[in-house]
Amino acid sequence: MSYRIAVIGGTGPQGRGLGYRFARHGHTVVLGSRAAEKAVPVAEEVSARLAGVEGAGQVSGASNAESLEGADVVLLAIPYDGHDELVASLAEGGALDGKVVVSCVNPLAFDKQGPSGRVVDGGEGSAAESAQRIAPGATVVGAFHHVSAVTLWGDKELLDDEDVLVCGDDADAKAVVIELARSLSGRDGIDAGRLRLARQLEPLTAVLISINKRYKIHSGIRIAGLEGH
Repeated sequence: MSYRIAVIGGTGPQGRGLGYRFARHGHTVVLGSRAAEKAVPVAEEVSARLAGVEGAGQVSGASNAESLEGADVVLLAIPYDGHDELVASLAEGGALDGKVVVSCVNPLAFDKQGPSGRVVDGGEGSAAESAQRIAPGATVVGAFHHVSAVTLWGDKELLDDEDVLVCGDDADAKAVVIELARSLSGRDGIDAGRLRLARQLEPLTAVLISINKRYKIHSGIRIAGLEGH
């Protein structure tokens, strides 16, 4: 099935890379930014990379608010700083109501010892759960936390050595995101449990960043033991 996907934060490396992968596999993508004039040239860059790709979806740029119009899926690919305020502004007037909202936001901190996960709501919350609280009319799913922006923008047709872990409380919304994962790996995403498990998935990205620095790679996650996966 083909979806219309609004990528909030679509001008950043993660948003641009995910938008490229979704469009490469036939989805219509609108890259959102605080200002449309910033999103348009990035959308043109993505479109240029898709030239000649059979079945690719259209990519356009718009303001964050405009990108939501007609979207089936909204991807939050934004920094954690200012996260709650931005989600609240997107949700004004019920603009997120009835939509599947996918959070790949990683609340991270960096100091002299390296990256670490930030504590959200005293350890009893996550960026994904915050988005669900702020936009109760939407259905929030956590996914795509652990895929490197460099890898997403790379030349490999499928990231077939990685898995997408998907957490959420609504089975239908998770099914949409599990399907979208095929745009990256060529395989369904993996149902990783309830939305509250975003509390573990989000800070795990800090571990991958540490591995990347140590071994000079762009690491990902692959789950062993699943038959036929």
